[in-house]
Amino acid sequence: MAESAVSNGLRAYVLIVGMWVRSTMAYRTSFLIMTLGNLLATGLDFVAIALMFTHIGQLGGFTLDEVAFLYGTTSVAFGLADLTLGTMGRLGQRVRDGTMDTLLVRPVPILAQVAADRFALRRLGRITQGAVLLGWSLSRLDIDWTVDRVLLMPVMLLSGGAIFGALFVLGGAFQFWAKDASEVQNAFTFGGTTLLEYPPTVFGKELLRGVTFVIPLAFVNWLPALHILGRPDPLGLPARIGFAAPLVACGCCAVAGLAWRAGLRAYQSTGS
Repeated sequence: MAESAVSNGLRAYVLIVGMWVRSTMAYRTSFLIMTLGNLLATGLDFVAIALMFTHIGQLGGFTLDEVAFLYGTTSVAFGLADLTLGTMGRLGQRVRDGTMDTLLVRPVPILAQVAADRFALRRLGRITQGAVLLGWSLSRLDIDWTVDRVLLMPVMLLSGGAIFGALFVLGGAFQFWAKDASEVQNAFTFGGTTLLEYPPTVFGKELLRGVTFVIPLAFVNWLPALHILGRPDPLGLPARIGFAAPLVACGCCAVAGLAWRAGLRAYQSTGS
């Protein structure tokens, strides 16, 4: 029965996304302009980092190429989550104005409806920009490509996307109680992305412990990336701990699922 619910949810998600994509492609020029604008806007963040390197040789012991690797990996991972689940931030508005009720009466899983609502294909710009930057950094870095490092690359990107996706769902679930908490969600999603674009060595160990053992953002790219780059972990953790990223991602998704169910049970209609 659980399998049937998941498959129904995925099917509904794909159908709703397809509807929004067809709507978007009806105005292709607008779509291209918006996607290009999104790509350029996200790219400005790295331009600021690159300008910083015109005055310094290293940042926390990391070169520009290594920072570009961190930036590219977190941008792709976050971009995947933002593309598929980024509209969860609108849930608070639905709870406040009562339009959440319209989703409840449809014979479609609520999470699929909320996640696919107003699907924005223009967010591909962030993924594209991150992938280009990641490719550029890989072409310049001298990495010893052992089998485990090759396998860790896709694992890192997919697990990182799942971790960010879980945070989006957790943030959405929290809004059932808070009603207007999109900024709290953004602090961990968009804020987490900004954090992971920089080397872990520039932050204090208290923060590193927090994003490793409390909110495991370090498993998005820091811990796997350190192994790929052949660098030690600032906390002294084992070099291969980055391979635990899929397990951490599964744990985050399980917690997000439980929080989502609890939020739905706690939902109280506005009566409008």
